[in-house]
Amino acid sequence: MPEGDTLFRAARALAKVLEGRTVTAFETAYAKLASVNDDRPVLGRVIEKVEARGKWLLIHFSGDLILVTHMLMSGSWHIYRTGEKWWSPRSAMRVRVAVEGVEAVAFNVPVAEFHTTASLKRDAMVEKLGPDVLSASYSGDVGLVALQKRMVSHPDDEIANVLLNQRVLAGLGNVYKSEVCFAARVHPFRAMRTLTVDEMQQMADVSQRYMQANVLDGAGDGIVTYSGNRRTTRSANAADRLWVYGRRGLECRRCGGIVEMRKQGVGARSTYWCPDCQPWVGEGEAMKGWNTPIRRTRMSC
Repeated sequence: MPEGDTLFRAARALAKVLEGRTVTAFETAYAKLASVNDDRPVLGRVIEKVEARGKWLLIHFSGDLILVTHMLMSGSWHIYRTGEKWWSPRSAMRVRVAVEGVEAVAFNVPVAEFHTTASLKRDAMVEKLGPDVLSASYSGDVGLVALQKRMVSHPDDEIANVLLNQRVLAGLGNVYKSEVCFAARVHPFRAMRTLTVDEMQQMADVSQRYMQANVLDGAGDGIVTYSGNRRTTRSANAADRLWVYGRRGLECRRCGGIVEMRKQGVGARSTYWCPDCQPWVGEGEAMKGWNTPIRRTRMSC
């Protein structure tokens, strides 16, 4: 499933070619979208804003109409010059929004809905998202508060599942889940009640740092899209881009131990960790360190 950094880059690229421009064509393979378009035509509207909220992408049209999409596992947005051959077949097209000279096409996007400002506020999936790790308003302290609230309300939740919960922190996905726990030296299967303030602070900080590093814009005014694989290490070697994710049975890059993997959560998502760098903490260690000041530890990863 695309993570928040993927959606952020997609929204940024779409904004550069669509914002402030008038829609010259709109088509969709979804009956519900087509019905709204029949009643409230998209053609002729101005695209006022394109934004990402966690793993959701929103296109705001003039006249209070908002297209909301979620890519789930297989969806993607592409940008083409008018008349340019698509990389995917027309049968995979779900939404096409065209302006003069450019068209944005959503392929295999399984969730696509029209909203007004009022109806969007009633949508639990979007409006009840936690703090967006890539938003301008996010900080490590904001993330810490969100994690603390979850610890109080759901003390038995496993931390890696919490990091995937979009109502706690929006944008993190399966790769970042494992990488963030590794950076903070936290075993991903630990219950929230066993975490210290310092550990949660480090995870909140690292979440932002890792995701921001993967959405860096390039120089110039051209369209910038992401090329290459997601990276959490500082290595220039593409093969060394991640600390633990996808590295089951291989040596830990930090200590030389062997990376392990186990399925976790309702969706049985793969979780990776180093048992030496991320030792298990049981009930006897619960709440340890809660009365000590937060230490902003500078990590090498």
